[in-house]
Amino acid sequence: MAKFVLPPNSRIQPGEHHAAANGAANTRIFKVYRWDPDGGKNPRLDTYEVDLDTCGPMVLDALIKIKNEIDPTLTFRRSCREGICGSCAMNIDGRNTLACTMAIADIKGDVRIYPLPSMRVVKDLVPDMTHFYAQYASIKPWLRTQTPAPPDQERLQSPADRSELDGLYECILCACCQTSCPSYWWNPDRYLGPAILLQAYRWIADSRDESTGERLDDLDDAFKLYRCHTIMNCASACPKGLNPAKAIAEIKRLMVARQ
Repeated sequence: MAKFVLPPNSRIQPGEHHAAANGAANTRIFKVYRWDPDGGKNPRLDTYEVDLDTCGPMVLDALIKIKNEIDPTLTFRRSCREGICGSCAMNIDGRNTLACTMAIADIKGDVRIYPLPSMRVVKDLVPDMTHFYAQYASIKPWLRTQTPAPPDQERLQSPADRSELDGLYECILCACCQTSCPSYWWNPDRYLGPAILLQAYRWIADSRDESTGERLDDLDDAFKLYRCHTIMNCASACPKGLNPAKAIAEIKRLMVARQ
């Protein structure tokens, strides 16, 4: 019988409990993943009682309150607080989403918060995005042209051509879809994943881009593209309501059409 052994110090242990201040009546319990690479200890799940009467409505508001008022050692990323930058992507209540757009009221029971799955953890809720950004850079996400630019104007698009980018350009590279994909969990070094493939199709679909053939050549690989099995976790996880699986299907269709 095969035996699977977890890496050393990988089992999550019970953590510290931080009670709410005396007199707090409207509280919620937040269970937050904690891990310090310099501590040499197992990850733990710390418990925080947060007074919602003095806290904003979103999970990110609670995390900021915890860091400012309860435990300054808690580490997480955040920036815009408007669902635009994607910095605060994490796994909340078992789902990859943005902490700044996830309402506390929409979660039943204790609020459980973990870093994005399948990525190396830098500290606490901060995943290492280095490989993800390297994959993004590999698709050359910029306009690639051969013809000279018009001397007195931009490269123009018709409204119909511009509409082809709807559902693609809105991606904020939060990696919620990427880290919800089992195919990406199994082959992160070779499969580009839903977020990167959606971005790749964004440039393939752009009428101003003149390197469609080269882009398809770069993606025509058994692992880069064809590890997608249309599980649709990506579409379910996207906090912007996008459908990476549809973009991947369009790339596959173009591969067939050019044969």
